[in-house]
Amino acid sequence: MSVETGRQRPSGPRAELKRQAIVRAARELFLREGFGVGMDAIAAAAGVSKVTVYNHFGSKEALFTAVITSALDEPLAGESAAALEGLAEAEDLRAALVDAARAWVHAVRTNDEVAALRNLVAAELHRFPELGEAWRHHGTESHHPAVADALRGLAGQGRLAIPDLQVAVLQFYGLLVFPHMVFSSYGTQIDDDLTERLVTGGVDMFLAHYGPRGAQG
Repeated sequence: MSVETGRQRPSGPRAELKRQAIVRAARELFLREGFGVGMDAIAAAAGVSKVTVYNHFGSKEALFTAVITSALDEPLAGESAAALEGLAEAEDLRAALVDAARAWVHAVRTNDEVAALRNLVAAELHRFPELGEAWRHHGTESHHPAVADALRGLAGQGRLAIPDLQVAVLQFYGLLVFPHMVFSSYGTQIDDDLTERLVTGGVDMFLAHYGPRGAQG
């Protein structure tokens, strides 16, 4: 199966609106019916032809990957995005990072649809191993561009020393978000007190490693 990477997809305002409609329709149908839903049904729900769907995405695997990618970025919108964007101007970097982390983790914990989509990926991998390959082609920074941009900016200011941005993004994600993904996959949640300890402890660990000469500010 082909993946979306490297394809020349339709461009322009109208094409983007169609693309967004396809992703919205696919997300709803994937959540309701699983990965086995037909492309005809997705096209009909989006109000476009099946040819248009394939022109934009090339395959169902690529469309599914686009749905998951956009969903994983949702917790980094709104308050989370504002907090990340404000890091560059923060006088107290630790406090600002803790606030940004709290907003991100709260959004992850309260977005049931994103959790359901993650579980759907896990459920379908045994039947569609190409999903993992399609996901791999997107790369770490494209999964969480807001985090990558924020860390890159802080490194550019000399407030963090990050020799490998890909590793830093994964470590930041692993410290803050991954524990909640593990618990949600078992149908439960980390309580509020432990969540707060994970946030503050995770930020401290991140700054201890990436702060220039161990400085945290």
